[in-house]
Amino acid sequence: MENNRYREEEKEMDVAPETEIVEETKEVESDMSEENKKNKKHKKNHLYEENQALKKENAELKDQLLRNLAELENFKKRTNEERIKDRKYALADFLMQLIDTLDIFDKAVNKQTDDEKLKQFLDGFAMINKSFKQILERNGVKPIEALGKPFDPAYHSAIETVEVEGTDSNIVVEELMTGYIYKDRVLRPSMVKVSK
Repeated sequence: MENNRYREEEKEMDVAPETEIVEETKEVESDMSEENKKNKKHKKNHLYEENQALKKENAELKDQLLRNLAELENFKKRTNEERIKDRKYALADFLMQLIDTLDIFDKAVNKQTDDEKLKQFLDGFAMINKSFKQILERNGVKPIEALGKPFDPAYHSAIETVEVEGTDSNIVVEELMTGYIYKDRVLRPSMVKVSK
């Protein structure tokens, strides 16, 4: 019996402290759950703010990326257009120098003389001169027609204005130096006299 009583006391002792512990644990848990709730709420707010900041940064980066892509495309187009122009007009400087030489050759060929031997030489040079002009024309170089045409500052360079009876004003009346066009670009404007 004593054993039984001892066991009952033990049980009571065991039960009492356990109940106290459970009650204390519940109090602590409730305090902790309040604190956890606050922490969770604070964490949630912090995560929400961080999420919003990341979304904003993402949108800015996307915008910057699109701008950079557009800039790159424009750069590619410009570079491609410049490359095409460079290829198209690659011979322009060379042809300009050739035209200057051709002008000198023209003056020599068109020189009037009474000497028969010199006339024969000049006839040969005239054929070479004509051949040069044909080569230039095949390569896109054409003389600008100026005489009798209205003055156009894009194609003509007026050296002098003169009064000519029976001619309207602003008409090219004399061509001092032939101008040339290479493809669709003026290599050299025609030097002209224009009526007043």
